Amino acid sequence: MDEGEVQTVSGRQTALTVLRGPLRREAWRDTAYLCVNVPLGITGAVGVLLLLTLTATLAVTVIGALISLGVLLGLVRVLTDLQRSRHLAFRQIPIPPDERDYAGRGWFGRRATDLRSEGFWRQVGYHLLSAFFGAGALLVGLGWAAGVTLTLLPAYAWWVPLGGPYASDLRLALAQVGLFLVGVVVLLATPLLAIGLAEVDSRVSQALLGQNRRLQLDRRLTAVGASRAAAVSAADAERRRIERDLHDGVQQRLMSLAMNLGILRTAHPDLAEGTRLAVQDAHEEAKLVLSELRDLVRGLYPAVLDDRGLDAALSGIAARSAVPVRLQVDLPEQRPPIALEAVAYFVVAETLTNAVRHSGATAVDIDVRMAADVLRVQVTDDGCGGARPGGGSGLKGLNDRVTSVDGTLDIDSPTGGPTTITAELPCAF
Repeated sequence: MDEGEVQTVSGRQTALTVLRGPLRREAWRDTAYLCVNVPLGITGAVGVLLLLTLTATLAVTVIGALISLGVLLGLVRVLTDLQRSRHLAFRQIPIPPDERDYAGRGWFGRRATDLRSEGFWRQVGYHLLSAFFGAGALLVGLGWAAGVTLTLLPAYAWWVPLGGPYASDLRLALAQVGLFLVGVVVLLATPLLAIGLAEVDSRVSQALLGQNRRLQLDRRLTAVGASRAAAVSAADAERRRIERDLHDGVQQRLMSLAMNLGILRTAHPDLAEGTRLAVQDAHEEAKLVLSELRDLVRGLYPAVLDDRGLDAALSGIAARSAVPVRLQVDLPEQRPPIALEAVAYFVVAETLTNAVRHSGATAVDIDVRMAADVLRVQVTDDGCGGARPGGGSGLKGLNDRVTSVDGTLDIDSPTGGPTTITAELPCAF
């Protein structure tokens, strides 16, 4: 189906929708929805406006102003409940109330909280606007009445007796036809007006009577941040548990096995050739597995990080490095969160490994410091550069680890070097 055919089908559907407008259930439902708001909206707008005026007038007398505000609070609460019921009954739109913190406050404290609440004044604004929706409902009702009346006018004229005023006057007959056509147009336009006004009313009510979307997003972001922090802490605790289990269990047993095999090789040099070679191979394999296990344990979570902090853990990395490392650590006495220390440790460990294996660096500078509640880790090497997150060097995983705590990872690595990798980890996440 080409574009012209699609437009033709769409035009036909629109025409059918308009022609069926007076028979559509939604049109009559929305008309009733708007008509209910005529007494409710106009009365509410007048009442709220009078109370606001009275409060401003009585502002010089504290008691009078407080009484007027108390009545205004009660009126707004009742009107808001009625409007929410109207939206739910006719359009099945639930509008949840805005959340207010009443913890530890008495009656006067709760009322003061209501008056300071942005949601209360949004509700006041809606009740003032509802008078315009009530006027729109009157216009819709007038449209229905005028459309039906003008459309039925020829039928009325047909029933007039032959001697009546419509019997022989051609001009009046033409006027009837014209009014009939006007009535048809009005009858077809009124459902569109009713549905449009009802939709506007619904959207405005959800924006003003419900919860503030910005505050909802702020609360949701806060909850998501807390949930993510809990997940990061749980994963970090699980890594520490695995590290302890491997260090205190499997690693100790492998070490004991390697020692026993070494003692066997030394104490019994007269073993048969086949047995001696088997013991020697087992001893070498046990030492290799033990070395790999130590690397695995160190990669999961270094025990020294838990016991002595980030400075000591980074000093250990620098001491084991195959290239000279200049390490500077400037941290306050109060340690950063454990999860941030772990991320900073792995940033240094991964970038140092990449510098040794891939860049051909001959010197590495590591600078770790706390500034404005941000843990800043910078690693610079004099290698060949060209490091990219997608280059298979582990930088993508490192970036994922940094962003998991709301941090940022910046990679400056032009071809030819030098390479500078900077991670900034906010301490409040």
